[in-house]
Amino acid sequence: PGLIKIRLKFLNDTEEVAVARPEDTVGILKSKYFPGQESQMKLIYRGQLLQDQARTLRSLRITDNCVIHCHRSRGTTAATPALPEPTPAGPTAPGLPLGGGTLMVPTVMVVLALGWYFRINYRQLFTAPATVSLIGVTVLVTFLAFGLYGQ
Repeated sequence: PGLIKIRLKFLNDTEEVAVARPEDTVGILKSKYFPGQESQMKLIYRGQLLQDQARTLRSLRITDNCVIHCHRSRGTTAATPALPEPTPAGPTAPGLPLGGGTLMVPTVMVVLALGWYFRINYRQLFTAPATVSLIGVTVLVTFLAFGLYGQ
């Protein structure tokens, strides 16, 4: 008597049923169902992050069969916000991580453009197998580029 069932829904669409009292706090709910991971668990109810560990379920209007979304963060605590990833020193623009992977596609595109430039302007230097190969590589790179960036 007096117990409510709460559906805890995780990012991978799995659900777990939690049984609690309306007088229980968010902190009690976390410690009961996520022992040792309280600081890593983020609970979201009706689009609001449940940060105040002392608030009761009743005060948050959590009733029987409500859904609370659960997200496990990586090593951050509720008191300290997540710090941004350290960036390598160098002349990079903010928000633009430069590395070998990010420059690979533009580099391949430039090489392909040069290949087509020379194929069109110096066609006497290209044999039929070279032209077919250039077409094949262009089609392959086009499919790869749309596959990577078209999502």
